[in-house]
Amino acid sequence: MWLDTVQKTEAPAATVLIRILVGAVFLSEGIQKFLFAEALGSGRFTRIGIPAPEIMGPFVGFIEIVCGTLVLLGLFTRPAALLLLINISVAIVSTKIPILLGHEFWIFSLKQLSHYGFWSMAHEARTDFCMWLCSLYLIIVGAGAWSLDALFTLNRFITEE
Repeated sequence: MWLDTVQKTEAPAATVLIRILVGAVFLSEGIQKFLFAEALGSGRFTRIGIPAPEIMGPFVGFIEIVCGTLVLLGLFTRPAALLLLINISVAIVSTKIPILLGHEFWIFSLKQLSHYGFWSMAHEARTDFCMWLCSLYLIIVGAGAWSLDALFTLNRFITEE
């Protein structure tokens, strides 16, 4: 069953540390998109060149809050991490590729920085790359032993016996 595949995890219990990192960062960023909409939400999306920023800002904030919370709880971790991986991929393409190239890329505008190129992009993207790799890790291994996914899978196994 699809739900069993989503919840099943054989990842070590220490995976909870990756979940705390990913979940807390995305939850915090999602909340800030609502608290500071001009700087981090729809206003920022307008400056970057994201289409329909007044819709996409709150939408992305909502996804970050919901999926960040799910990852923290270890509930539906793989689908939540997949949505967050897509989210951070768009962030890298829309904000870091222009820095790497030193000019606008596709529909995305260039952030004003003192330097452009690989090292400037690497500096600006350090958190994005960590979130990308950690989200991918959670998709591959699941939530780990200390998660609601593991608890629900264990309960289903016990009741089927």
